[in-house]
Amino acid sequence: MKILRWELKSYRGAILGLILVCLALLVHEIFGANGYLALRRQKQQYQELQQQIQTLQEQNQKLQKQIQGLKSDPHAIEKMARDQMHLARPGEIIYTLPDKDKPEAPASSAKDAPPQK
Repeated sequence: MKILRWELKSYRGAILGLILVCLALLVHEIFGANGYLALRRQKQQYQELQQQIQTLQEQNQKLQKQIQGLKSDPHAIEKMARDQMHLARPGEIIYTLPDKDKPEAPASSAKDAPPQK
């Protein structure tokens, strides 16, 4: 019996050491530089980048269609010239109105006006 107890005591230290090593490895696997949390963060970044790629590809397709239209369609060229460059045909008059979103300049107040006699 005494020999059995001595063997159990000697194994107890080894078992405790193994448990601590396993615990350290588990913590490193979860929180380490290449651990589970880092992997989740990288997957999230990957999904965000894939979404950005998708959005940019859609924008690229729209721009390609616009370029193709400008190369081949004279009405598209005229529309862009009228809208963006404010060009007009001979004899036409262009009226430019202020944007609704922009606030108007404040009206002159009484103290800015010249004194009346």
